[in-house]
Amino acid sequence: MIFAAGLGTRLKPFTDFKPKALAEVNGTTLLEHAVVKLLNCGIRDIIINVHHFSDQIISFLESKNNFNANITVSDESDELLDTGGGLLKALPLFGFHEPVLAYNVDILSDIDLEALIENHHQSGAAATLAVRERETSRYLLFDKNYRLAGWENIQKEERIIIRKNEEDLQRLAFSGIQVIEPRLLQSTSLTGKFSIIDLYLEQGVYQNITGFVHNQGFWIDAGKPENLLEAESLLNRATDNE
Repeated sequence: MIFAAGLGTRLKPFTDFKPKALAEVNGTTLLEHAVVKLLNCGIRDIIINVHHFSDQIISFLESKNNFNANITVSDESDELLDTGGGLLKALPLFGFHEPVLAYNVDILSDIDLEALIENHHQSGAAATLAVRERETSRYLLFDKNYRLAGWENIQKEERIIIRKNEEDLQRLAFSGIQVIEPRLLQSTSLTGKFSIIDLYLEQGVYQNITGFVHNQGFWIDAGKPENLLEAESLLNRATDNE
């Protein structure tokens, strides 16, 4: 699933007229970068949630013949549900047995998705979250076995610990990419609009949620105007090195 429903407030004034998913890096929309990333690792069945200027995203997909993939739109035009709520709404479109790879549309990275998926299968975790060492204001906290133990906002000095007996927790930044078992969503008491981080903190008390560290290569949040030029440079260097 590609999360493409956000308002993209950080990209104003562009998003006053267009959805964030259609912002371009090197002449290619963020949505196309994400779709191609999934296609390149063998994923053909893709859900894309939409809300802000949803008609433009649907028209764009039609113009690309859905990238010759099985793409289904999860329409949140009536209510923006955030990442967790959006995933829960889309669950019936996926079915209830196979794990789901979820990917934020504004993330550009050379992360090895096949390695992430394999790690998830090997661990038996309810969810596997791509994380890395980078500076941010909000961190996920993991124990020595990379099992989720909490969350921290260092600017607001807020901390949530879901595993009370753990010590020496390590801070790792969430990359906006994850593999999730449907049972995680079937177990939640959360409804309506909620963040996927809230889901992990709720269910991490009972289920194994693990981190997949990918410190090599590049990762960038292209949802910020100041990052778009940097994203172009990173992609150019990655192409030159192929």
